[in-house]
Amino acid sequence: MIPRYSRPEMVAIWSPETKFRIWFEIEAHASDAQAKLGVIPQENADALWKAKNVEFDVAKIDAIEAVTKHDVIAFLTHLADIVGNEEARFVHQGLTSSDVLDTCFNVQLTKAADLLIADMEALLAALKRRAVEHKMTIRIGRSHGIHAEPTTMGLTFARFYAEMDRNLARLKVAREEIATGALSGAVGTFANIDPSVEAHVCEQLGLSVEPISTQVIPRDRHAAFFAALGVVGASIENISTEIRHMQRTEVLEAEEFFSKGQKGSSAMPHKRNPVLSENLTGLARLVRMAVVPALENVTLWHERDISHSSVERNIGPDTTITLDFALGRLTGLVDKLVIYPDNMLANMNKFQGLVHSQRVLLELTQKGLSREDSYRLVQRNAMRVWEEGADFMTELKADPEVKAVMTDAEIEDKFDLGYHTKHVDTIFKRVFG
Repeated sequence: MIPRYSRPEMVAIWSPETKFRIWFEIEAHASDAQAKLGVIPQENADALWKAKNVEFDVAKIDAIEAVTKHDVIAFLTHLADIVGNEEARFVHQGLTSSDVLDTCFNVQLTKAADLLIADMEALLAALKRRAVEHKMTIRIGRSHGIHAEPTTMGLTFARFYAEMDRNLARLKVAREEIATGALSGAVGTFANIDPSVEAHVCEQLGLSVEPISTQVIPRDRHAAFFAALGVVGASIENISTEIRHMQRTEVLEAEEFFSKGQKGSSAMPHKRNPVLSENLTGLARLVRMAVVPALENVTLWHERDISHSSVERNIGPDTTITLDFALGRLTGLVDKLVIYPDNMLANMNKFQGLVHSQRVLLELTQKGLSREDSYRLVQRNAMRVWEEGADFMTELKADPEVKAVMTDAEIEDKFDLGYHTKHVDTIFKRVFG
């Protein structure tokens, strides 16, 4: 992923240095287990650990691979150069390349998941803080982009919190599912390696043993992992789209923090654009882009092929790095989002009381009118507000059919905003406990 959308801690997980360090640990731990079984001499296993604190030379490994056309063999050759050819004689005993590659990949995905989980927890804290802050800040709820009925900004933040809390649970499940390792040898039969070696290496790396691997770890695990990341990306876009709408000039119920010295446009000095939420919308597309290839990787020929390999070399780092950056950016955006309660009230009153139409409708039915007649009376007066700019309450009070069953005081009572917030506490308890 390009540096513009990357954060160092996640990038480090996918560096060649980190990859080769994990490969080394897999080989060294496997040699320890093989020595304990008496398959290889203990001194050879011990000799491998001479490379424990050595910086592997990525350029040298790449140069060897240019000749061998095989990345694992290139690494093993470099490792032998470090510890000695005789000492490295039994390295990779009974293993196949996929044992190293797949186990390493899952270690990296597990580490990446840990960072993403921490990112999500930070985002949830910001959403909760803003939800509590604006618990009773009235704003208009919209359906189809049209004013519907009053809600609160706190409920908007709370629903985003609940959505991201579900995503946190999905990430934790995805982490657990991907945290497996396999050292079962060619075609996965353990013919040339004892299963206890696999168990030892997985324990040392913090992984579970893959119950049955062919020559690769089953890719349904990876499909589920990237699908979980894709859902998180969709939720990021959901929040970002709401913010983009709220920042529109004719809405302006909230806007991204605009720092001193910031510029919005090279041509129009007045502009303050929702650039962060627009950026997040684009990044979410990149995260979701990994889902279909990950699903298609599930189907491999027989006990293994490498059609999945080129895909995963891209989507592993790119998707986790992008999502890590996006979650961090969204947390900052939510944390500093500027809210305009007065504009929210002004927008809600733009059509002079229309948002209370359902309460009047329901009251008319309570007074004995049929639902059809009640709807007709309310809609007749509402259309004058739409088309002539009339005041809804005034029109209702002047309508003889309405006045035949409702007093002025009863009509006025149906315009109480507090009616719409009476269950906010109940919803908050459901969301936040």
